[in-house]
Amino acid sequence: MSSRRGRREEAWQWAISAPAILFIVFLLVLPLIWLLWLSFRQGDDFTLAHYARIAFDPAYAESMWLTLRLALAVTFLCVIVGYPLCYMLANTKPWISNLCLILVIVPFWTSLLVRTYAWLVLLQRSGIVNNLLLKAELVEQPLYLMHNATGTLIGMFHIMLPFFVLPLYASLKRIDADLLKAAASVGASPWTSFWRVYFPLSSSGLVAGALLVFVVSLGFYITPALLGGGKTITISILLERNVNLFMEWGSASSVATVFLLIMGLLFWVANRFVSLERMFEGG
Repeated sequence: MSSRRGRREEAWQWAISAPAILFIVFLLVLPLIWLLWLSFRQGDDFTLAHYARIAFDPAYAESMWLTLRLALAVTFLCVIVGYPLCYMLANTKPWISNLCLILVIVPFWTSLLVRTYAWLVLLQRSGIVNNLLLKAELVEQPLYLMHNATGTLIGMFHIMLPFFVLPLYASLKRIDADLLKAAASVGASPWTSFWRVYFPLSSSGLVAGALLVFVVSLGFYITPALLGGGKTITISILLERNVNLFMEWGSASSVATVFLLIMGLLFWVANRFVSLERMFEGG
């Protein structure tokens, strides 16, 4: 009787899950299979030429290296700026932390395209930033802050910082303050309490936020395209040109497949050190 009831419950669970499974298959699995198939096609023939181009064409290597450098730099800046900010928010008065969180979330209410164009206004040679630097006599002539990797980095950092702050803040809020008091009661200094107790407990949120920022930064298109001015050729821009200008679907698919494998490897390595389930639960 119990086994029959168990089979009915299992069948009911599969019936409930069927729409979600079909949704994932048609919108994720099948497009990935099609992408992989295109990466080995040249007209009607099977070929490895697209992957050989990735390995031997300097343009692809340069774009991949630039994309990785930008993603790593954005992640590093988010960690350096975001961790102290989250620490302050998690250990200050509730009304102050709520107000600061509202300010962090406000950019989400504005289009990514609008925020990027705002940085174009701020960073141009006659823009607000250069004018302030000239009036303060910190520079003798306007700096080149856009149409290069510098402007791209600034814009990406501004856009990605909230993606780091929110998961890390959620992780820090779960840390019991009594643990630090317990460490102090046995003679630990504040510095020792932070590094031996607080920081390890925040590591899951830190890794989750950093991994989220890094992965999203790898796929940025609008910000490098506008702030880079056509001179900062990331992988996303290279893919767009292959598809829209040269109609090289196979080449674009091979690059996308390689990056997908890199992402899978990255998540696998991260999971070796911190459980992905713990990371995205916020600790």
